[in-house]
Amino acid sequence: MTNRSALSHRARLRNIFSGSIGNLVEYFDWAIYAAFALYFAPAFFPETDQTAQLLNNAAIFAVGFVFRPLGGWWLGGLADRKGRKSALLLSVGLMCLGSLIIACTPGYAVIGTWAPALLLIARMLQGFSIGGEYGSSATYLSEMASADRRGYYSSFQYVTIVLGQILALGLLMLLQRCFLTDAQLHDWGWRIGFVVGGLLAVVAVRLRGNMAETSAFVEQHTESAKQANPRELLNYPKQIFTVVALTAGGTLSYYTFTVYMQKFLVNTTGFAKDDATLICAIALSVFMLVQPLFGLLSDFVGRRCMLIGFGVCASLFTAPILSVLSQPQSLTSALFWYICALLIVSGYSSVNAIVKAELFPVHIRALGVGFPYAVTVALFGGSAEYLALSMKSHGHPEWFGYYVSACSALSLVVAIAMKEPMRVSSLNR
Repeated sequence: MTNRSALSHRARLRNIFSGSIGNLVEYFDWAIYAAFALYFAPAFFPETDQTAQLLNNAAIFAVGFVFRPLGGWWLGGLADRKGRKSALLLSVGLMCLGSLIIACTPGYAVIGTWAPALLLIARMLQGFSIGGEYGSSATYLSEMASADRRGYYSSFQYVTIVLGQILALGLLMLLQRCFLTDAQLHDWGWRIGFVVGGLLAVVAVRLRGNMAETSAFVEQHTESAKQANPRELLNYPKQIFTVVALTAGGTLSYYTFTVYMQKFLVNTTGFAKDDATLICAIALSVFMLVQPLFGLLSDFVGRRCMLIGFGVCASLFTAPILSVLSQPQSLTSALFWYICALLIVSGYSSVNAIVKAELFPVHIRALGVGFPYAVTVALFGGSAEYLALSMKSHGHPEWFGYYVSACSALSLVVAIAMKEPMRVSSLNR
């Protein structure tokens, strides 16, 4: 039997790396949709108004989120019954299939309404996949990490999530500036991103196939007759509410300042597409690099302190930052305010995985982390872009900033009321 304490430092890092790289590929595929949306939206939704095209595209983006709870439920249950590794392998395979469907689907001009229909099916598959990925990967990284550095190691989940977005934007920038014209990107070049995402999944499957199962899962299934029963999740209402409340403000802030921001800078601030892509790539690179620093800090000051800091700053400053970013300004100025917003979000994202993993016992952990998170992300994260664009189309874009601030305030209240997760962690038992 593999014992976690017997794992060498090198073996632990190798397993964390393999799990993280698979996570990166999953979120690269997921982010390609948002990064290339400005180019492929006209192919699937032939409208003359850019905001209308983006609204249609955002609606399908949101529908993909509706299927995340199904993935969180089914794949989370699979991870608790058959192992974290099995669920992680299946999730990356489904993401690959969704990307290849989008890459190969002809436009509206060729197959009519079948084009958006196939796009919808592909995003359903990807939503199912990513819904299961989060809980399984958060559980895997948390269980594989050493006890004194769980915040640090689990923060790499968001390092790879953000790196997937950066690589998606980087590929777009490379095509924009070096290889393709704007017309070529609109015509066929956007398909390249989805092809690359599908092919990268082969690498992820190979790496994940060589991962070790976590000793927490192995020991549970070897030494105890207690097996995962999805209905048992109802025995943890307080933990479920904590996950939902913390995620509501955190995921809404995250999707506002990552997925939506590229389109915001083009459609609201007035930046050219390539300049908006550059701003997002630089800001997200900073965001990615600070995740381990914030995660390490949480190992010393506690997760609760980080969450309270996020809640206070997000509640007070989200609406003002969005208001400032909506005004015409230089690239440097927009980058500064964007980085400020992402530093606030880091208080949540860096401890997001470990806080939730610490709430549930091992036999129900992947489901407990993944399912309530996926439901909340579907409601708040998946609708963020659509709500922002809808409020803008009705002439009240400032309302969205107040909405994000209000949800962040809910997360703050729960963070203040909760016990320090490090002291009552189920990972210690």
